[in-house]
Amino acid sequence: MTQDKLVSFKTPDEPGTFSDALTELVRNGARQIIAQAVEVELQEFLAQYQSLKDEQGRQAVVRNGYLPERSIVTGVGAVEIQVPKVRDRSGQGIKFNSLLLPPYLKRAQSVEEVLPWLYLKGVSTGDFSEALASLLGTQADGLSASTISRLKAKWTQEHQQWQQRTLSGKRYVYVWADGIYFNIRNEDDRQCILVLIGVTDTGSKELLGLEAGFRESELSWKPLLLRLQDQGLKQAPELAIGDGALGFWKALAQVFPSTRIQRCWVHKTANVLNHLPKSQQPHAKSALHQIYLAATKDEAEKAFERFIKTYAAKYPKATECLAKDRSALLAFYDFPAEHWVHLRTTNPIESTFATVRLRTDKTRGCVSQDSILSLVFKLVQSAQKRWLRIRGFKRLGEVIEGVKFKDGIRVDLHPDSGVSQDAA
Repeated sequence: MTQDKLVSFKTPDEPGTFSDALTELVRNGARQIIAQAVEVELQEFLAQYQSLKDEQGRQAVVRNGYLPERSIVTGVGAVEIQVPKVRDRSGQGIKFNSLLLPPYLKRAQSVEEVLPWLYLKGVSTGDFSEALASLLGTQADGLSASTISRLKAKWTQEHQQWQQRTLSGKRYVYVWADGIYFNIRNEDDRQCILVLIGVTDTGSKELLGLEAGFRESELSWKPLLLRLQDQGLKQAPELAIGDGALGFWKALAQVFPSTRIQRCWVHKTANVLNHLPKSQQPHAKSALHQIYLAATKDEAEKAFERFIKTYAAKYPKATECLAKDRSALLAFYDFPAEHWVHLRTTNPIESTFATVRLRTDKTRGCVSQDSILSLVFKLVQSAQKRWLRIRGFKRLGEVIEGVKFKDGIRVDLHPDSGVSQDAA
């Protein structure tokens, strides 16, 4: 959107400047929020004069570019801003003066106090003005309840439009799936947001699916996958990575039956360790690492057997938990070795939502059920701009073509094939 150019952030270079992943989210997210908020403020202003016409019957008050750029000092560095202006054809001297970014505003209050909840608690109508005031100072009184409601409605509309986008011609080679839980105001059950991130045939990671669900059930996942088909996604992913939630796997088998399954090793490790006493967990965790970090599938199988024999007698629940998903845990060995680091876990989803989970866990009931979905959508959209392509993305073409891999190496180039790489 063109209005997103309203505000740009310079990276702070002063010594001791607070900087981490959350700061980056706020830096990018606050830019978008302020840009959209000022745009809504402008639209409300223009609506007041919608019926006012000039002598030629034209709209009297119209947009007319931007005021000169100026800088505001904030806790995350200098903010270069350009406030829009209007043209008055009626001769009445009508001007647009932003209450959110008034001309006299030169220095904002520290943004650090708004970090824990700018995206979380700040989306509620009553608290959003306070969040922006923490960023821009107490003068940020241009955000009325009606303005915030329109802004939130705009986020919801953007999410709905995104859900109807066409996926014709798109190809996602790998997908990660997970259910992210949030504490919701006045709700006994935590809200589950179903998240699907895909890897395109060029190696880029994209948000593929995002909608509310009920406890990651089959009846929640299946409509999401069917909607992707309706949007034009005809080619099934080659591999899906997820945790042990049976709902996703049951739905996947019905919608994309040819897609192979890879269980997330981070989730599985946690599940296995839960069946062991704390005194045994460090050694067991190391033994599990030896399985999925093995150079070949044969070595992984040996490490797998070693773990079973070590713990089966005393801790049968731990070994049963591991053994029941043996095939799905080792599926990644049949794909290019360069991709293994991406295929063993659901880290792309976990890393994106780690900060959000931390804040929602500490702030119970911070958002409503209606707000959380559009909020998460805007947050992931912002984070997606910084996602990198996967390693070895040029090998994706071979996966699509159906080239067989053994221990991460093409079968026709594998040492056991009898064909040397030079000869090939």
